Amino acid sequence: MRLSHALPAGLLAVSLSACGGRAADSTLLRESFDSGDTYSRTVPGSPATACEAARRTLLSQGYAIARYGSDAVEANKNFQPRDDEHEQLVLRISCAPRGDEALVFISAVQDRYALKKSPTSASVGVGALGSVSLPFGSNDDSLVKVASSTVQDADFYRRFFARLQQYLPAAAAGTPPPPTPAEVPSDAIPATPPAPPAPAAVPTPPEPVPEATPTTDVPAPQA
Repeated sequence: MRLSHALPAGLLAVSLSACGGRAADSTLLRESFDSGDTYSRTVPGSPATACEAARRTLLSQGYAIARYGSDAVEANKNFQPRDDEHEQLVLRISCAPRGDEALVFISAVQDRYALKKSPTSASVGVGALGSVSLPFGSNDDSLVKVASSTVQDADFYRRFFARLQQYLPAAAAGTPPPPTPAEVPSDAIPATPPAPPAPAAVPTPPEPVPEATPTTDVPAPQA
């Protein structure tokens, strides 16, 4: 039997990675695209209801809502683990229809910043030579991004979806379905312009009264 057939699969993988160098250790090659539900769950209700429940979930945990719509929510939260470090957690949620239910996707990105000092030099005018920069001055402190990674902790997303389920009933009650044509409020329908008023009736002038003919008194005959 050949030796290569007797080698365990693990040793073969090690030998292949040694031949391929660092390419085999790349993070991209470890993406499996499996069928797990770490980053998505199906919840009852419409996408608008699911995103409203997600917005309430984030607000209850101190997140600042950066963008909100009927199909997407984005929020962030800041942390200060040490005086010279700053962290920000950005959550992006998308809601899509799935039959009579909604499919909720979530992705959390953790950004880390460090306080860096950048020395600034002072300029001094020296006659005809113009200005000369001297190696003394002040230090300007600024935050510089030093790392950014997607959160892959399954427990983190599990806690989010568990909290989301608690807000679904309230979100469904506070998010009415889109009105049907019969339910559209009357003020949203353009009113029919009123008909022009009928012309006023012209009064008929009264008929002239004929003048009375004067009568002459005839004396009665004497007997």
